[in-house]
Amino acid sequence: MQNVIAAIFEIESEGYQALNVLSKSPVTESATILQMALIKKEGQGVTLCDSFDSGVHTQDDTLIGGLVGGLLGIMGGPIGMLLMGSYGALAGSLLDAEDAIEDASLMEAVTEKLQDGTTAIVALADESDESDIDDRLSGFKVEILRFDAAVISAQVEEAQKMQREMERQTRERMRATKKEEFHKDLKEKRLKISAEFNAFKEKFKNA
Repeated sequence: MQNVIAAIFEIESEGYQALNVLSKSPVTESATILQMALIKKEGQGVTLCDSFDSGVHTQDDTLIGGLVGGLLGIMGGPIGMLLMGSYGALAGSLLDAEDAIEDASLMEAVTEKLQDGTTAIVALADESDESDIDDRLSGFKVEILRFDAAVISAQVEEAQKMQREMERQTRERMRATKKEEFHKDLKEKRLKISAEFNAFKEKFKNA
């Protein structure tokens, strides 16, 4: 079974320790870990602290790629902000909040359970026996959640489409606002110049 695993740690430092434990043996008889990202909740966003990648989806200038990289991109973008409660950052968007993504179960679960300053590992793994990774993390205070990787992949693709549309609409609105402000500024400048001419003409008449 290909799973996206979210391991949420009560103690921040244990996330780093767990990443080290798992990255030492990414391939065992019953589990293969393709990608891992250690993230930390900071305010209304998440920060990538460390990562492990098989290299299958990454290049020299890429820390984490593939499904996990795409998921982190969504979590760190406007949809992730929405799910973390920063709806104000999306105020005025033509996209309804509830329609941003059909089922954001993983992102919602991680962002809801992560407290400020805590860490989580998000990993893509092929598991024939889930107890393998569970046993390796058993020494930590951790909550482990699993999601079907194919479902998460479809959700990420849908969220990416939504995110691009939100960005396009934001750019259009910014351009429209700048255009409106420009014309308003021109009108004010014309009034100021006209006032200078009128003042001079009045002064000339009364001379």
